[in-house]
Amino acid sequence: MGVAIRRATEDDRADLVRLLDVAFMDDPVSGWVFPGLAHRRRTHAALMAAFVDISLSEGYVDITEDGAAAALWLSVPAAPGGTDGTADPDLDLDPDTDTHADDGPAQLRAAVDPDNERVEEIGRLTSAAHPRDRAHEYLWMIAVEPERQGEGLGTALMTPVLDRCDQDGAPAYLEASSARSRVLYERLGFTCTGSGIALPDGPTMWPMWRDPQGN
Repeated sequence: MGVAIRRATEDDRADLVRLLDVAFMDDPVSGWVFPGLAHRRRTHAALMAAFVDISLSEGYVDITEDGAAAALWLSVPAAPGGTDGTADPDLDLDPDTDTHADDGPAQLRAAVDPDNERVEEIGRLTSAAHPRDRAHEYLWMIAVEPERQGEGLGTALMTPVLDRCDQDGAPAYLEASSARSRVLYERLGFTCTGSGIALPDGPTMWPMWRDPQGN
């Protein structure tokens, strides 16, 4: 029997935040962003809520019918940039201040945990590594209830989007937060784009790109 999947709506927001909070509470990257367990338990959900809100308003979220797993996606357009495939850092500058008019990492830090520099730092590090020379589907986060992991729910969530990418000739991108998830994504056709994003005194994240697959 297949896994029933639907597109999430604002009515699912509370359930999505709870799911992401539980699924990523012990993730090595979450542990780096919020190194103190007590503080993480107080603040982690606020960061997950911000991710859910952005995905619901600017992207899309697929959720299993039973609410045990969800995938947050953004459709990223191609942007003018340098030959390395990253966005030009001089684009979107405020002409009055010579600063970025829409500084997402700084805004996220201010909204979620103003005294925590790592909330902003991880946003800047992942943004710098993110290829932008080609339009693509970006798997921002994928969460599975801890007790349901290993059942193939993550693959079931990703497969329809990756099939659509193949049909449309579109690539996909993600950052693996562990060696275990990296192996899973490699099985789905993703390959690492470089040596990884080494978080200072913390774990390594693995930027992974998937070109459309032929039939």
